[in-house]
Amino acid sequence: MEERQALSAFAALSQETRLRIVRLLVQAGPAGMPAGAVAEAAGVSASNVSFHLKELTQAGLASAKREARSIVYTADYDALSGLIQFLMRDCCAGHPDICMPATASACTSDGKELSRA
Repeated sequence: MEERQALSAFAALSQETRLRIVRLLVQAGPAGMPAGAVAEAAGVSASNVSFHLKELTQAGLASAKREARSIVYTADYDALSGLIQFLMRDCCAGHPDICMPATASACTSDGKELSRA
């Protein structure tokens, strides 16, 4: 990921509702979520969620596909992974072992965040 792409992604994620939506889409997995379900889960109106989903799609963090009468949104896992790699690329002054806990604890098998001591 280039710096310009990272800046666009960070700008999109710097808004509370959009961050919440990305987290919902990540949790939904590859099947994604219909826009109406995203709006309900995020606690925003349909028009509001549409605006935010458009911003996330333009930033490359989400994608949309039509399924019958619904538009289903999914997180772009490659873009999110690229954003994490962008942050960690020059990690810890050439000592990637220091960064290993940060990257390893991002996901757990039961879907819960690990507690931080």
